[in-house]
Amino acid sequence: MRRDGSSPVLLDGEEWQAYFRDFKRSAFRLEVHQTYTMPFEAETFRGFLDGEPMPDGFNAEWHRTIQDHVAAGRTMTRAKIVRQPLTPYSRYLFGWAIPGNVAAGENYQIVDITDRPNPGLPEQDFWLFDETTVVHLNYRSDGTQINRELIQDPEIEKYLAWRDLALESAVPFSVYRT
Repeated sequence: MRRDGSSPVLLDGEEWQAYFRDFKRSAFRLEVHQTYTMPFEAETFRGFLDGEPMPDGFNAEWHRTIQDHVAAGRTMTRAKIVRQPLTPYSRYLFGWAIPGNVAAGENYQIVDITDRPNPGLPEQDFWLFDETTVVHLNYRSDGTQINRELIQDPEIEKYLAWRDLALESAVPFSVYRT
């Protein structure tokens, strides 16, 4: 229950997947955490840490999703806040996950705040779909996802401003990585 008495609208399963399937123009994600503890990534994350080669077809389903959206003229953009030294999880993303996303057509941007203050971005992960729909991704301090919450009547101008600020403060992954 929220302070205003309303119940949060939590998204899971098919209902959550529909947002990625059905958006019409754009999907933007702000990633603020340095570590995410995702059960479906546990095995590949462990393999990365153990120095194993990246598995064949790693993230192929997600890459097809990106490619399909890009082919249809829709954009997928992400801005990830990082601090040096990178956490093991961020190294995993940089080594195995992000390059494939970029190759599939995702516009992946890095906001490095190691030597500068946060430019005013929230401490809240979110997806912004079609510049109208906001979904918060809520996490515990260890990076375990608690839930995905559809924000009812979001202050959309605030989220658009955060998206714009993140992108203005960022460099493309390919530039940052070099």
